[in-house]
Amino acid sequence: MKKIYQFILKSYLGPFVLTFFIALFILLMQFLWKYIDDLVGKGLDAPVIAQLMFYASATFVPLALPLAILLSSLMTFGNLGEHYELVAMKASGISVWKVMRPLVYLSFLISVLAYLFSNNILPVANLKFQSLLYDVRQQKLAFNINEGVFYNGIENYIIRVGEKDRDGRTIYDVKIFDHKDRLGNIKVTAAKSGYMELSPDQQSVIFTLFDGYSYTDIVTTRNYRENRPFDRTSFKKQRIKFDLSDFDLTRTKEELFKNHYSMLTTRQLNQFIDSLNQRYDERRERYTGNFYKRYQQLSSIDTVRKPVRGTPLLKGNQSLVDSISDSAMIASIKWPLMDNFVKADKFNIIEMALSAARNNRDNIVFNKNDFGYQTENIRKHEIVWHKKFTLSIACLILFFVGAPMGAIIRKGGLGLPVVIAVFFFVIYHITSITGEKAAKVGDLDMFFGVWLSSIILLPVGLFLTFKATSDAPLLDAESWRKILLRLRGLFNKPTPSL
Repeated sequence: MKKIYQFILKSYLGPFVLTFFIALFILLMQFLWKYIDDLVGKGLDAPVIAQLMFYASATFVPLALPLAILLSSLMTFGNLGEHYELVAMKASGISVWKVMRPLVYLSFLISVLAYLFSNNILPVANLKFQSLLYDVRQQKLAFNINEGVFYNGIENYIIRVGEKDRDGRTIYDVKIFDHKDRLGNIKVTAAKSGYMELSPDQQSVIFTLFDGYSYTDIVTTRNYRENRPFDRTSFKKQRIKFDLSDFDLTRTKEELFKNHYSMLTTRQLNQFIDSLNQRYDERRERYTGNFYKRYQQLSSIDTVRKPVRGTPLLKGNQSLVDSISDSAMIASIKWPLMDNFVKADKFNIIEMALSAARNNRDNIVFNKNDFGYQTENIRKHEIVWHKKFTLSIACLILFFVGAPMGAIIRKGGLGLPVVIAVFFFVIYHITSITGEKAAKVGDLDMFFGVWLSSIILLPVGLFLTFKATSDAPLLDAESWRKILLRLRGLFNKPTPSL
């Protein structure tokens, strides 16, 4: 390998690793800020928090990687241009494209690795992360009793402590309400003082109480609500043990989450999409067939015959169609049709028609919502399938945006390159989200919606690469003024006189 290539790669890898982990750290801080209420106060162990952070970091790679490639490529070529190293290479006969060549190969390699990560590692990381986050959010708050507050964190018990010493163990004016019988406050224990301690296995908390009473309402006697009889037992010392096993983190089976579309590979997504499309087609054909079959009998009614006036419309459980046929005679039908029936039959017909219309409306609305849900579910699977590839392509496109832009602006460091990189990344991120949402609701074609960001940035990357490799002026005000004058001349041509 040429030494110039080694120099370019070393200049690129440092900023790439740095910006990647900075972006990952920022996204992690955003995650913590979003879920801080679900994490604080639950007594989570350090390994659980570390595991959650690790899986969360893996899910943020699709955002951090394109930003790192864009910013690092811009910084690398900006530094080369700022220190005139790029000018020296050009003077030695090395074109900008040759300088970019090793990084182009590296970007291709990163794109392939990004696809493999998105297809094989990201689904597993999503599964681990979502299942662990769900369990953490369902976890009870850690055992913590405050002064003057009724604590109901332990099942079937309510505990109130009037005062606590600074050691956090010694307590005063203690009241414990036992609700195991589901009959209200019929069992109450009160004590002047005591102390709390955890059992050796950390699975229980033991209250040792001093100088107190235990009150129990006697609810087995007659008229106990009026007389309110109760038992009172005094004690000098009493120990009450409470189980804390409910405060342990209970893990949910990962099998309950594994069929979510964000946790599938491309092969699994293809299978799910095929099965969902087949189920949708079968459901639609079955619905349309049943809908038309329900009214098929209407086509057999002889509309030339009319019922005899005064004849009851329905006999027993006889249907409306059969009744019309049985009680009809050959004659011309009067218009409007309701004039062919007596007043009592008109009311029955209207009620039956309104009931049938309401049922049909509700049936249509329900099936419309069901078909809409199935269609959206299919689109979500298709979006995830496309995103397996958009990540790798975005990495490549953003390199061809950042590298030539750095060569053009000739500014390195974390100043102007960061501003420009954030600008392009915001365009990429906003167009990605907008396109995905439009594709999910069907406003845009699936391919065009998911690939919208790549479609927009690809011409930008090609244009910047052409400008950088051909040494065409991009930021020169004079060159832009000439272009504007040419355009102005095209639009302001004098019209020939007649």
